[in-house]
Amino acid sequence: MNEFPAFVQDLPEADLPFEGLRGWLLSGENGQVLFNESDVDLDVPEHSHGDQWGVVIAGRIELRIGGRMEVYAKGDTYFIPAGAPHSARIHAGFRAVDYFADRDRYKERPGCE
Repeated sequence: MNEFPAFVQDLPEADLPFEGLRGWLLSGENGQVLFNESDVDLDVPEHSHGDQWGVVIAGRIELRIGGRMEVYAKGDTYFIPAGAPHSARIHAGFRAVDYFADRDRYKERPGCE
């Protein structure tokens, strides 16, 4: 799997709750950008939060948004409206850039500076 460039990996690492999923945070006053990747298949249980927009850089993800399942692959974008219940199946080799309207959606991983 191609990795994100060094200057992205120099960002604070995100404290993500899934084994095999890792990411780096770019936080601002209006939201957070998460550069994320997975080297394993994993399931993300249903949850909700503020608006989320993403673009798939590599691999694929199955997203169920409000009960409707869609598959997204390299070059596809997706939008999850605020409060919409959604879940996902992330496939090994997945890489994406996600923008969250919640500026505190994720915390920095402990020990990251």
